[in-house]
Amino acid sequence: MTLTFAPDTPDAIPLIVINESDDAALASLPNRARKWAAANGFSGALGTALVLHDDSGSPELALIGNGDEKSRARTRFGLAGARAKLPGGTYRLQHSLDALALEEAALGWLLEGYRFDRYAAQKPPKAMLVAPDGVDASRVEAIASAEALTRDLINTPTEDLGPDELEAAIGTLAQRFGATVTVTKDAALLDKNLPMIHAVGRAASRAPRLIDMRWGDTGPTLTLVGKGVCFDTGGLNLKPGASMGLMKKDMGGAATVLGLAQMIMSLGLKLQLRVLIPAVENAVAGNAFRPGDILTSRKGLTVEVNNTDAEGRLVLADALALADEETPDLLISMATLTGAARVAVGPDLSPFYATRDADADAIRGGARNAADPVWELPFWDPYDALIEPGIADLDNAPKGGFAGSITAALFLRRFVTDTPRYVHFDIYGWNPTAAPARPKGGVGMGARALLAALPDLLDL
Repeated sequence: MTLTFAPDTPDAIPLIVINESDDAALASLPNRARKWAAANGFSGALGTALVLHDDSGSPELALIGNGDEKSRARTRFGLAGARAKLPGGTYRLQHSLDALALEEAALGWLLEGYRFDRYAAQKPPKAMLVAPDGVDASRVEAIASAEALTRDLINTPTEDLGPDELEAAIGTLAQRFGATVTVTKDAALLDKNLPMIHAVGRAASRAPRLIDMRWGDTGPTLTLVGKGVCFDTGGLNLKPGASMGLMKKDMGGAATVLGLAQMIMSLGLKLQLRVLIPAVENAVAGNAFRPGDILTSRKGLTVEVNNTDAEGRLVLADALALADEETPDLLISMATLTGAARVAVGPDLSPFYATRDADADAIRGGARNAADPVWELPFWDPYDALIEPGIADLDNAPKGGFAGSITAALFLRRFVTDTPRYVHFDIYGWNPTAAPARPKGGVGMGARALLAALPDLLDL
């Protein structure tokens, strides 16, 4: 599977974008095309396609519908839905789209070609597109390739993507771009003062570890921390089967961070990148950590475990504490952390938290420009008391059920004490229903928004 544009060719088939009920645009078509559109009732509805063939039966031109303002607001990558409806061939876009809509259309076209084909053959769409004028083709291709990495990692079941395989995938990525990787594994986690990563992962047959990748030696410093819980049974607070069914995606934060890292390295951004992935399985065994245990973190803070199914924040806490010791210019964590976030905003929005208003503004702007929607939630200080159980410094699962995403974010913030600029994303990492350019399954969330925001975030 290659998510790239077609080589330019003078005989590319015209692919004409028509807004819904745009009578003037339909009237301006060549006579045969206008009559064919009228005969077929083509109105320009979003994602529709109509092909006009020449006398030999080959496509002569094609129309694709761009819908109206309302339909475009209800979905992303709507034009991409037409790709699978077109016959094989190389097409050239003819349009009146603005720059942002054009980039969304180009990226959506490439992402519509994504197939997860590791276990069964999948037919890719046959229609190819010449990179539209005005689009940075290499940038769009780099973003699509990185998104495919994220999707592949999330979609792969844990049998084939546990901590060992996640480490190997990071090693492959590092080798491709000349990055360095250091791994702290199993008992060495205790020697290196990463005790909560060890506690969460010690019951699994595959050893827990912290994977530390570095790239770049000039520019501002950016550290990304991704939750790498390759499977979450819930531990001794065992999940019911229905809740366990999608837990191969519990490393979606790590997968998304790696996708963002690939974008950064592919595009050669002038920054110093560090990626920290605590990779574990939360398993059940005689040596599993227990409800009621009190863990001491790298930061020295003690944590009362009131639910072993709230393990993601424990492994992230040690990794964040390690990252904080270097005081990077910007520290970002990404995790499939709480069901509360899904209740609040559903599967399509990426809720995030930021310690600085200017950073939140930059991320919102990046999200608008990248068709990667986000929604800010607050580090709400009055809720800090909810994560203080009295018997220890912190509670990993405060009772009551209110504000679950916020209390998780506040928990993580306790481990970032020296770095002024901290951003946390509580993502879902899964598309429950197929949509244009986003098949059902693993999906990156927030990475494109952050990439678009980085010039403002780090003065690049």
